[in-house]
Amino acid sequence: MVSVFVHRNGRTEQVTSLDRTWLNPAAGAMVWVDLAAPSIPESLVLSDTFAFHPLSVEDAISKLQYPKVEAYDGYLYVILHGIESKTAEHRVATHDIDFFVGPNYLVTVHDGDSRSIAGLREQATRNTKILSEGPVALLHRIVDRMVDHYRPEMDELDDRLDALEDEIFKTADPKLIRQLLEEKRQVASLRRIVTPQRDVIARLARRDFVDVSTEMSFRFRDVYDHLVRIADDALIFQDRITGMLDAHLSNVSFRLNEVMKALTLVTVLFMPPTLIAGVWGMNVPLPHFPGGDGAQFWWVVGAMVAIVGGMVAVFRGRRWI
Repeated sequence: MVSVFVHRNGRTEQVTSLDRTWLNPAAGAMVWVDLAAPSIPESLVLSDTFAFHPLSVEDAISKLQYPKVEAYDGYLYVILHGIESKTAEHRVATHDIDFFVGPNYLVTVHDGDSRSIAGLREQATRNTKILSEGPVALLHRIVDRMVDHYRPEMDELDDRLDALEDEIFKTADPKLIRQLLEEKRQVASLRRIVTPQRDVIARLARRDFVDVSTEMSFRFRDVYDHLVRIADDALIFQDRITGMLDAHLSNVSFRLNEVMKALTLVTVLFMPPTLIAGVWGMNVPLPHFPGGDGAQFWWVVGAMVAIVGGMVAVFRGRRWI
């Protein structure tokens, strides 16, 4: 789907087709073209109408690219990532959005799942300020909303980690290992996206490009601060998960040691009675305790009980049990 918005003479309207004359800065128009999951014919607008560099067009139509910013002749090419929640799957995922920032136009390319762009598309014709401030300001509006959507997902991830921490000390369920490793994989993937994205926004905030004014650099600095906190949280989450994995393995090892100690204790305590029963069960002449034949059984049982009781007392004295 291709959406075209044009701001002229103080009004913003959505049109069905793009007039090439609007792309001339002298025309006094501001144009926003949004390509949501474009087909191959729709994506030709990038190379035919706007004549963007083939390398940037190739990156824009590819499925996944990591965040970056590059200056081409006449425009800036920016790749950033939004975040979406897979609530049913208890995971988060990111999707890239490509921006072509020209003197009086902005072209966005994405897979159609961007909440930030969808919200601005609905408001563009009602709020003329969205396009009237220029393409860099529109870029900032989209990026600011994208970064704002990170916070709820980070809070949800934090809640899941809190629940896993409580579960670790309640049970030694082997399934916890899989859950922890899955969360660790997601956090690592999030860091791989947020860290370069933070660097991209930093370049915009430092005015590395002439298209970014001083006023817009201040706005991008605010976005950069949010991304720094998100990157720090991702690093903290990774450290927490590593500590949780260590705690879980220690808990499993402790429980295993307790089981092994109990089994060893039972084995050791039954060894003397087994030896005595084996010796006195032999069909050979053996010394008899005082009393008749019926008293011999109770003498042997008593000896077994006395030996086991003595062993238990020794173990307790040494604090082995």
